[in-house]
Amino acid sequence: MDYISIKDATTHNLKHIDLKIPKHKISVFTGVSGSGKSSLVFSTLAAESQRQINKTYSSYIQQLLPKFETPDVASIKNLPFSIVVNQKQLNGNIRSTVGTYSEIYTGLRLLFSRIAKPFIGYSMKYSFNNPEGMCPECQGIGRTHKVKIEKLVSFEKSLNQGAINFPTFQPGGWRLMRYTESGFFDSNLPLESWSKDKLELLLHGKEQKPKNPTAKWHKTAKYVGIIPRIESTFLQKENTQYKTNIKEITQTIICPYCHGSRLNQQALSAKIMDTNIAACCSTSLNNLHHWLKKITNVSANISIITEDLITKIRNLQTVGLGYLSLNRETATLSGGEAQRLKLANYLNSPLNDILYIFDEPSTGLHPHDLEGIKRIFIELRNKGNTLAIVDHDPEIIKIADQIFNLGELAGEKGGLLTYQGSVQGLLSSDTLTGKYLRDKGHLIPSNEVKKASSFYNLENVSKFNIKNLCVRFPKKALTVITGVAGSGKSTLIDIFKEKYSNTAILNQRPVHSSRRSNVLTYLGVFDSLRHFFSKSTGKSASIFSFNGKGACPVCKGTGVIKLDLAYMGDTSEICEACGGTRYSKKTLSLKYRGHSIADVLNLSVNQAENLFQGELNIALKNLAKVDLGYIKLGQSLDTFSGGELQRVKLAKFLSQSNSNTLVLDEPTSGSHEANIQSLIDLLKNLIKDKEITILVIEHNLRVMGQADWLIDIGPLAGKNGGKVQFQGYPSEIIKQKSNLTVQALQAYFSEECDKNH
Repeated sequence: MDYISIKDATTHNLKHIDLKIPKHKISVFTGVSGSGKSSLVFSTLAAESQRQINKTYSSYIQQLLPKFETPDVASIKNLPFSIVVNQKQLNGNIRSTVGTYSEIYTGLRLLFSRIAKPFIGYSMKYSFNNPEGMCPECQGIGRTHKVKIEKLVSFEKSLNQGAINFPTFQPGGWRLMRYTESGFFDSNLPLESWSKDKLELLLHGKEQKPKNPTAKWHKTAKYVGIIPRIESTFLQKENTQYKTNIKEITQTIICPYCHGSRLNQQALSAKIMDTNIAACCSTSLNNLHHWLKKITNVSANISIITEDLITKIRNLQTVGLGYLSLNRETATLSGGEAQRLKLANYLNSPLNDILYIFDEPSTGLHPHDLEGIKRIFIELRNKGNTLAIVDHDPEIIKIADQIFNLGELAGEKGGLLTYQGSVQGLLSSDTLTGKYLRDKGHLIPSNEVKKASSFYNLENVSKFNIKNLCVRFPKKALTVITGVAGSGKSTLIDIFKEKYSNTAILNQRPVHSSRRSNVLTYLGVFDSLRHFFSKSTGKSASIFSFNGKGACPVCKGTGVIKLDLAYMGDTSEICEACGGTRYSKKTLSLKYRGHSIADVLNLSVNQAENLFQGELNIALKNLAKVDLGYIKLGQSLDTFSGGELQRVKLAKFLSQSNSNTLVLDEPTSGSHEANIQSLIDLLKNLIKDKEITILVIEHNLRVMGQADWLIDIGPLAGKNGGKVQFQGYPSEIIKQKSNLTVQALQAYFSEECDKNH
């Protein structure tokens, strides 16, 4: 019972793996991208745990829960309740804040409802998501839309000529009749010729009954000005139908009534130690911590509330988020900030003996930020939980009690358990992971870096936490921008893009994917494949589409048959008619160079590379360049890891973009150190062959060491960041006054630093 036992796992590319994962320990799963880590940890271990958990709910509830495929495994024993922590961003809406997500705001509302003066009632009176507490003007959002009259109205036109630039207010729109038939206006006279009173009535007129309307006026209708009508109909309701139109005629401003606090005046009037709840939410968590500690000489019940709040804040401080405020919207957090907020929340949980499964938690984090993450993992283990972590970062690997390495290569050449044991044993093993942990790359000496002859310059730029910055980026070189999460790196790139518009940005946003989308559809070359088959067989290209005429008539081109078992929930199985290929028998009988189209889609990029010419061949070569030669052409995009999707985006850039500057946002996310070295070599060759400039936001120390130019933003995050700590050659930064990036580089390249001194 001290182990989770997995027998004969063959999910995806796994080759009959047996292993025992120790309970109440930290196990880290390593190996190159595509080696089988996700197949083992997520598609086997996590999927089976979640399936078994879902079975405990009623049949009705099961239909509402996420569906997990049954893993290919002989047996899994001693499986605990699991929580899967993935890389997905926090999809919080405008009402979701750090305070609501962490539940610190819930505790704060409770505290104010007990001891704030004057006493105004229960805790919902302090909730901006409840009518009892929200500002009546902005409905608890903190911002309102202000109509830009110059965008809404074309004054040179009359009403009948379309003076109102908004749907349903234009000629033929039913709302326009509320004005042309009111009897108030000359609808054929350009608005620029109207009197001030008439314009005021048109734009801001109060609700009233027209005295002399035309015969077309509805008898019970009342007149109201255009702007109040738009505000009440479109702006005060979350109307998505005209979202683009609304954006064109409005600007977002801080609510003038609550000044962005989201709360009504009654909630703002109640204070503790001369501080209202809005002030508590707008200050940093570090300051809030100090304020809470000043609340003394209170009852035991109040002490419980303050102690719980302090504990939750400490957990966020542990992961380096003390600079955040409770009113920060979760949708505005960087990937690294969101990841740490999620992790800190688990420390607040009273649950015990849980299997926590983490998907590359180091993603988007500076080496300094990882210190807090590691402390969380150790605390979770010490509370009696089991941790299974998929990650490549050397710092995460170091804290493992047990290492499982998959490999050695990717796809069909992977899927084997090539090492199991201690971290020290891994370092001395002959695995690829061991090799690249020993070989850390190198810190390029400044005399070996090609000196830049020209630069892209940003002079005295400001945005968010960046104030009056002067930065330069060498042209036709690899520049790495680093700094802790939240320091201002992405903001700097936003400013760069605003000035230098011919810049392509490959960010962390997920690729839109479904079961019907594969790498060829994403790269826009699936049509080319169908045309090869069309030319070879003399048949229409449409017959080679599983979304059209070529689809299997039984499964409609999905490859699976879904069975609706009513209250037993849905299940699916491979379509027997097409064997999962998605195509009709007629289509499968048509061949190109001895292959059916289903055969081709089942080939790897490397296997298919020499079968075709033209843009399809170029696309396949670019996939191979970015280390994706092992993926199958028909593999659904929704099965790709985060690191694989990043490289698919890069392959698309290579095939299609004409930009002279490329920005990569953390391209090493989800990548093994071996893949990272390949990426560095690829980027440097790109600069040489295409003569482009590449900027990379990155925390990986191997990448930093081999950059042509390094820009470090900091020193810390938020208001304490936004300043250039260093810009120049990487070998020069380690000679600078110590900061968080310098410390990390010195530790990573300690042997080289010792040699040079």
